[in-house]
Amino acid sequence: MKERTFAIIKPDAVRKNVVGEIIAAITQAGFTVLAMKMTRISRAQAAEFYAVHRGRGFFDELVDFMSSGAIVPIVLEKENAVADYRALIGTTDPAEAAEGTIRRMFASSKGENAVHGSDSVENGKNETAFFFAESEIAGNRA
Repeated sequence: MKERTFAIIKPDAVRKNVVGEIIAAITQAGFTVLAMKMTRISRAQAAEFYAVHRGRGFFDELVDFMSSGAIVPIVLEKENAVADYRALIGTTDPAEAAEGTIRRMFASSKGENAVHGSDSVENGKNETAFFFAESEIAGNRA
């Protein structure tokens, strides 16, 4: 059964102009893109999106980073989408990520790690709803 997950190409990857290469890696791994847009979020929106991390040492830095430039939120679909996408992107620290993973290829550091990926189907639904109306997602009825 097909499953959906949510991804973001982060400001560092957008600044490096590697959005196309990341999308290519995602689609070559068998994912279908159901929704995608380039946008920019405010510091307040970034804080709301990452509220689960509030109180952690890296929260302010993360919020500043995510609101520092354009991002590309994406809704993806494939069988086993959440686990497969997380395997494709690799660990948070690109120095520890496996060869061939998106973070290994495109991330600069643990803080500027190129992409975000939902950690569960439920979080993917919530994160998708933060950025997309149902009518913007291919395959959904308006």
